[in-house]
Amino acid sequence: MKLLLATSNPGKLLEYRALAAGGRQELEQLPRFASLPPFDEAAPTFAENAAGKALHYSRLAELPVLADDSGLVVPALDGAPGVHSARYAGAGATDADRIQALLAGLSEKEVYDRGARFVCVIAVAHAGRALGVVSDAVEGTLLDAPRGSGGFGYDPLFHYGPLGKTFAELPREQKNRISHRGKAFSRMLQFLETLE
Repeated sequence: MKLLLATSNPGKLLEYRALAAGGRQELEQLPRFASLPPFDEAAPTFAENAAGKALHYSRLAELPVLADDSGLVVPALDGAPGVHSARYAGAGATDADRIQALLAGLSEKEVYDRGARFVCVIAVAHAGRALGVVSDAVEGTLLDAPRGSGGFGYDPLFHYGPLGKTFAELPREQKNRISHRGKAFSRMLQFLETLE
C-alpha cells in the first residue's frame, strides 16, 4: 500500500521513512504539500488535529493520507506545550527557540516537576473518510540544558530514563523503536495490514 504523509516537517518525514523502510507500506510526502490549502490545527487535542488533518488532505489526494499530531506534555506546565509544541515560542521559531522557551517555563519548577511525556496520534483517511486513529506515548524527564545532536524538536531535553540518554543522544534506529512516534506508527502498520 502506498501512503502519503501530510507534513512539512523534515524531521518527521525522515523518521517516518525510516520507520516504514523494509515494510509493505510505501510512504511518500504528499505532493506539493506547501502549495495545498493548509489545515488549521486549532483543536484542543492531538487526536482531533491528527484526524482533521488526515481528512482535510485526503480530499486533495488520490491515495490514503497519514497525518499526525504530536508533542510534549509537561504536567507541571498544565500540559503545555502540548498541542502547541511546534508553536510554543511563536510563529517562525526554531527548535532552539522552543527549547529556550520551555526551559524558561520550567525555571521556577522543582526537580520533581520535570516529568514529561511525548505523545503521538496518527490518523489515516482516504477520500474524505477516516479509516483509523492510533496513539502512543513515552515517559521521560526534562533536563536543565540540551544534550545530544540528533533528533529534532525537544529531543535534546527529553531524558529517557531506561537508557540514561536524551532522545537526541540516541542513534536514530534505537530512538525509533522506543519513541512515541515509532510506537504509534507500529500500531498504525498493524492496523493497515487488517485493511489489505
